[in-house]
Amino acid sequence: MATFEERQVGALKIRIDRELCVGFGDCVTAAPEAFVLDDEGLAAFKQPEAVERESLVAACDACPVDAITVWDETGAQVAPEPKAGPGGG
Repeated sequence: MATFEERQVGALKIRIDRELCVGFGDCVTAAPEAFVLDDEGLAAFKQPEAVERESLVAACDACPVDAITVWDETGAQVAPEPKAGPGGG
């Protein structure tokens, strides 16, 4: 299987990094309509388009290992929430 699974959901681009995912399932708990753990115990898309944008981003941001990345229509990363760099914040 591919290392990444990507889906365009409205204006959002969502990527699951299957090498980073360890199957905690926080995304599934936060948005069971959007995500499921597959036969390998890793996050996979179910029906992310069925979830409101804010809830979907929050579910992606819930991943404790940052295996799910979300970009908005401008290409800016919205999840995981970008960390402030040195001296920033």
